Amino acid sequence: MASPLQFAYRTQKAIGVTDAAPVYEPLPGFVKPEGNLRCCVYSPCGRYLAWASSERVCVVDASVGHVLTNIAISNVFEVAFSPRGSFISTWERPAKDEAGDATKNLKIWRTVEDLTDEAEKQPIGQFVQKSQTGWNLQYTFDEKFCARSVTNEVQFYQSDDLGTVWNKLRVEGVTDFAIAPGQSHNVAVFIPERKGQPAAVKVFNVPQFTNPISQKTFFKGDKVQLKWNSLGTSLIVLAQTDVDKSNKSYYGETTLYLLSANGSLDARITLDKEGPIHDVAWSPNGKEFGVIYGYMPAKTTIFNHRAVAAHSFPIAPRNTIIFSPTGRFALVAGFGNLAGQIDVYDLEKDFRKVCTIESGNPSVCQWSPDSRYIMTATTSPRLRVDNGVKLWHVGGGIMYHEDMVELYNVAWRPILPENLPRGDPLHPVPTPHSSAIAYLGTVKTPSKPVGAYRPPGARGMSTPLHFRREDEGGAAHVMSNGTQNIGPNGFGRSRRQVPGAEFLESGSRSVPGAVPAEVPGANGDENLSKAALKNKKKRNNKKAKDNENKDGEKKDAGGLAPPAQDRGPGSGNEGRSPERRGYQNHQQRHNRSRSRHNFQGGNQGRNRSNTQQNGQNGHVAPAAPQIQTSQPSAPDSLISPGSQNPASKKLRSLQKKIRAIEDLEMRHAGGEKLEDTQMKKIATKAAVVKELEALEKEVH
Repeated sequence: MASPLQFAYRTQKAIGVTDAAPVYEPLPGFVKPEGNLRCCVYSPCGRYLAWASSERVCVVDASVGHVLTNIAISNVFEVAFSPRGSFISTWERPAKDEAGDATKNLKIWRTVEDLTDEAEKQPIGQFVQKSQTGWNLQYTFDEKFCARSVTNEVQFYQSDDLGTVWNKLRVEGVTDFAIAPGQSHNVAVFIPERKGQPAAVKVFNVPQFTNPISQKTFFKGDKVQLKWNSLGTSLIVLAQTDVDKSNKSYYGETTLYLLSANGSLDARITLDKEGPIHDVAWSPNGKEFGVIYGYMPAKTTIFNHRAVAAHSFPIAPRNTIIFSPTGRFALVAGFGNLAGQIDVYDLEKDFRKVCTIESGNPSVCQWSPDSRYIMTATTSPRLRVDNGVKLWHVGGGIMYHEDMVELYNVAWRPILPENLPRGDPLHPVPTPHSSAIAYLGTVKTPSKPVGAYRPPGARGMSTPLHFRREDEGGAAHVMSNGTQNIGPNGFGRSRRQVPGAEFLESGSRSVPGAVPAEVPGANGDENLSKAALKNKKKRNNKKAKDNENKDGEKKDAGGLAPPAQDRGPGSGNEGRSPERRGYQNHQQRHNRSRSRHNFQGGNQGRNRSNTQQNGQNGHVAPAAPQIQTSQPSAPDSLISPGSQNPASKKLRSLQKKIRAIEDLEMRHAGGEKLEDTQMKKIATKAAVVKELEALEKEVH
């Protein structure tokens, strides 16, 4: 019988090792350490498990739990193994010795070596490593060479002789590097933008460092992630800037590039949805990779090794993609501020969706080495409540559940591919552990989501098209960057546009009868200095004040008589209806406004004064001369809001009918069921439009 799956975890007070399916029991030979525990990690080969406390580092046999070696070293915060488990690295916090020099806090040890009982284990290499990010050495797959980055160069060592630098890759400004897995000893280095020069990624073959075998230069690259495929033949470069100059994102811009190790391909990967790149991952077969990109809801696409899109999954709020170790399955999930849903797809069965798992709010998600189970865990300090581990079958059912207090990290024990069990991961479905059945009994049945408020008349109907999200059939999200969009999801009309009215080009609103505001820059003001603009403003204010004084003098030309009134005897409006009196006053205000802007020179002002004097002397002015004093060809006044002309009222009424019909058509197109009277109203649109066109011809 093959050894069961295994995972290790670290909590606030202890480190534990659990045998997973089919037994789900603690490892019998492992004694749980307690106290101030800093970290625990498996070796990539799966043979060893190491953990660190404040006094020592302990290495145990992962199969049986027996202690193999102890390293007497204090204050270790990080532990890591080489690819084959031959070497173990430890990192301590930087410190200074008595002379004020930095201590060598990065130490390399042999994992297992024959020592006498009295002999103390000694490191085979020591370095000064200030940064905890990228602290460990990088090894080739066969552990023949290892490398570390220093200022302007990458230093290479033979793994069994770390006292002497074996070779140097000199690159001015290098900040990051990645050694390729697989048979080829390739290394990729990154040089960020500097003094106007573009950023660059160069690939060299160890130890021929004279010329790169492949390279790519690009802008918008302050930092990168270098992702080799499992064969070491292709490299994905995820470049990111600290600041997005287009102001579309707080987190900078992201771009994706693909390079081949032999130099046959170096191209930017074209993505067909605008927005950031959330995640990118290689398949273990090294021949395809997946990318999640675009504004939420995001799009997930599988590309082949030539960056040609092979398949796109449905658009959904997702930000994580992980391939199973065998390469058959891929999980696409939404973690962090998303709902925690996990979609599992079978890539060998035409990308068929296997299941959707409601995982809650996990901060860890990992495939088991045999691609049969998915582990999710909620860990501290991201969340200090509901900490624990859940194991799910690839078919969607929960298999195991364990609550823990302040869980800090958890990981599967690696298994080499040649030791994996054969068979179909989907069948047969294993028997769940009793803890999973108990957990299902405590889970509340999710209630139907309430959703957005709907008025009573819209309840029981489908969501209109222009209110739907993109993954629900709506239009794609468009970033406006401060500019005005057409409307939500590309539907509707802009906020300041009124149906039936002319579009205001300047973007400023005007009040009927008021002085229209000037458009900034319309008179060439954009080229004037601040002082010149200030002087021009003073001159314009002075002119406006003089014009007002002149108008006042003309108004007062009738002597000491009181101003004309629109009510009472002698006003000229005794026999008029209130509508006619309002129309006459509107015409007078219209004349004053137009005379102030010199549309008719000074004659209009004199006509207004004469009219007022006639009214003051008790003579009733006839209606026809009063209308003639206004601008005769003024269709604007007919359709203005204050106009009481019958043609104007008819015109506004028809425009209102057309707007109502258009709203009904939009609701009908969105799937809403309309009443019979509303459908009949839609059918009258052609007649209303024809009547409106005829009326507009009469007005003009």
